Amino acid sequence: MVQSGIRREPVKAIIAAIAITMSLYHMYVVWFGAPEQHLFRALHLMFALSLTFLWYRRRTLTEDELAMRPEAAQGFIPPTLGDLVLIGISAIAIGHVFVNYDYFINRIYYVDDLSLFDQACGIALIAIILEGTRRMMGWALPITALVFLVYALFIARVEPMRLLDQLYMTTEGIFGMPLGVSAAYVMIFVVFGAFMERTGTGQLFMDFAMAMTGSSSGGPGKVAVVSSSLFGTISGSAVANVMVTGQISIPMMKRTGFTPHFAGAVEAVASTGGQIMPPIMGAAAFVMAEFMGVSYGQVIIWATIPAILYFVACFASVHFEAKRLDLRGVPREELPRLGETLRTKGHLFLPVVTILGVMYAGYSAPLAALAGTLVCFPVAALRANTRHAVTLKNLLEALIDGAKNTLAVALACACAGIIIGIVTLTGLGITFTQVVVHLAQDTLLLALILTMMAGILLGMGMPTTPAYIIMSALLIPAIIKLGVPKPSAHMFAFYFAILSAITPPVALAVYAATGLAKSDLWKTGWSAVKVGSAGFIVPFMFVYDPALLMIGSWLDILHVSITATAGCLLLSAGLAGYFIGPASTVQRALLIGGAFALVVPGIVTDLIGAAVTGGVTLWQLAERKKAAPAR
Repeated sequence: MVQSGIRREPVKAIIAAIAITMSLYHMYVVWFGAPEQHLFRALHLMFALSLTFLWYRRRTLTEDELAMRPEAAQGFIPPTLGDLVLIGISAIAIGHVFVNYDYFINRIYYVDDLSLFDQACGIALIAIILEGTRRMMGWALPITALVFLVYALFIARVEPMRLLDQLYMTTEGIFGMPLGVSAAYVMIFVVFGAFMERTGTGQLFMDFAMAMTGSSSGGPGKVAVVSSSLFGTISGSAVANVMVTGQISIPMMKRTGFTPHFAGAVEAVASTGGQIMPPIMGAAAFVMAEFMGVSYGQVIIWATIPAILYFVACFASVHFEAKRLDLRGVPREELPRLGETLRTKGHLFLPVVTILGVMYAGYSAPLAALAGTLVCFPVAALRANTRHAVTLKNLLEALIDGAKNTLAVALACACAGIIIGIVTLTGLGITFTQVVVHLAQDTLLLALILTMMAGILLGMGMPTTPAYIIMSALLIPAIIKLGVPKPSAHMFAFYFAILSAITPPVALAVYAATGLAKSDLWKTGWSAVKVGSAGFIVPFMFVYDPALLMIGSWLDILHVSITATAGCLLLSAGLAGYFIGPASTVQRALLIGGAFALVVPGIVTDLIGAAVTGGVTLWQLAERKKAAPAR
């Protein structure tokens, strides 16, 4: 045991050093500027591949193997010789870009022949990326990439040399824009999230939410909604969000009377919404900004009202369900006090305020994230109750966490680059657009439904970022061709790539929440769809009325925001079976019908929705008066 520990410690130190170097290098680049894009992306990928093969094994060890290797039970298994070989091969393949950079930029693509060494490096790097991605997130994305490779070689009949040229020798494949977004944007925001977590901001968000809403009807459910929306600013992963906030919120919800499957559903839906909640959204939002050639601040503006509608509907679902079940909140004496929370920990909000201030001043999003990162530990040092987090060990662990949490995105983007490179080379995107337009027969609603289904299916097997990237290549051009504004089309795809996390049968956020809630998977999944129903409707709303993306006059924006909010509230009430009081089947149908009337743009539909709302309100008030005991 001792000898094993001695052997392991140097390896752990080396891995930690690489991770710290990766984080510090990307922080340096934000401040001083990046090298040429091809080199920058290549180095980012080299860091990611090295750490992946050092940290993650090729398969899960069996119980017998764990017994034979006691060090595995302590959370660390040293890399095998095979892992080191993969790292060495990837270093050679990527090092070829650095050592012979002039050759890469001066050769004529698709004309000059590839040398045997070029071919070997290209094939090796593609295989290693597929293996690294499989280790990080399973088979779905690597198999998708393999399907596209088979399509390119055997259906589109692309010459192997031309394919390798596209994927390895240019910045249109592996080293393309997706990997560039991971290197330039995602990495620094992930480091920022790690710094925030290490200085106690996650607990601040939970305490703040509990103090705000914990004592109201169904309080713990509302705590889950508020804390998850806040935690989403430092976590771009729905599953990670569930595992952090759900540890507290789900047991509290169950304790106050919510069913286990509803508690799990609320946490899954709220945590998934963290990716669409400004000011710091999921990684795919940065990819969207790059694809569209706009600032990240512009994406924040587009995302604000839809995100608010999503969380208003989720909050309302909890409220109406709690009212229907006549649930109370957590006793006030068991909750943190808002004033005390803000007095003792409120200063930890300053890094987020710093990011908003720097972005508002006109600086880039990465520079804003760097500024927020750099103030995290000094801010924690301001108060004695958070000063314990300000240690060199904690700082180094934050840098390590930042690198480790970036690996999944980096490899997903590299793997997605293989797919995008093939789509571009073969013209598959144009073909797919023509197929969708043909199937839709110029009917926008049908095209949107097809896009929604594709987004959910893609997202079921892979993270949001690669799912959105693939949709941007294959589906978004089709709905743009049918007249959808470009921002609405991209936001539509973005939403449904995210919502796959709560859509059965493969709903990763629901899986995580089910484990914490100890609930039935299918009941939790369908409850999540019900709680998050507004998320499935809002994208259709901003396609038909871009005012929800703050595109248009302020009067239009205000009008559609009010009617959409009312529609989301009615929909939540109808699905929960409670409005002013318990709702009958007919009343629930009217509430849902009124909700759809309000979310469809138009004065006539708004009047219908208002009439239905008024009618159900009067009906339920009359029932309440009739049921009240005579005095």
